[in-house]
Amino acid sequence: MSTDFEQRLDKILDRLTSDDFLRGRGLGNEIPFYAFDYPPERELAVREHIGFLLEQLPKRRPGLRVVHVNLFSLMVEHLKARGFYDKALQKQRQAGDEALRKALAAPLDAAKLAAVLADQVDPANRDLVLVSGVGSAYPLLRTHNLLNNLHHRMGSTPLVLFYPGVYDGQSLRLFGLLPDKPYYRAFRLVDSW
Repeated sequence: MSTDFEQRLDKILDRLTSDDFLRGRGLGNEIPFYAFDYPPERELAVREHIGFLLEQLPKRRPGLRVVHVNLFSLMVEHLKARGFYDKALQKQRQAGDEALRKALAAPLDAAKLAAVLADQVDPANRDLVLVSGVGSAYPLLRTHNLLNNLHHRMGSTPLVLFYPGVYDGQSLRLFGLLPDKPYYRAFRLVDSW
């Protein structure tokens, strides 16, 4: 017998490959951002399922131009490209986590990372963008800030955020505990848990 969580995972592939989803039907001119929220303790299962999705999407929809971005990996790559990564490691060892967070606030600003993500993804030439790594990116990046800065960059390309926490359609609560600022612009990908 499958759990509610597994049933929700099973709905994702059908949803992502539906014509209505990919064409943004029924959104009323809203941005096509979606959140799949899940219990944080199911992170490994979600990672595995994203791998499954990336294997199955081209089989289900040949020619579908999909890309997956892990936010934590994106941040590390960005820091390395700017020559900050080794300095950041040294700063953390010498001064601790809080000093590192403050030092990385400017290079990891949500507007800058949104630009980096959009450049990497090239939304005009994609049909679907999957985003994960939210929990690993915390507290260096707040999801609502990133999403707000992606609105004007993504156009009509659907973006699915895999979110380890609760999205109630009005606010994001990382890990189901940490309050985030209200975010009203995303749709739920599938029913809640």
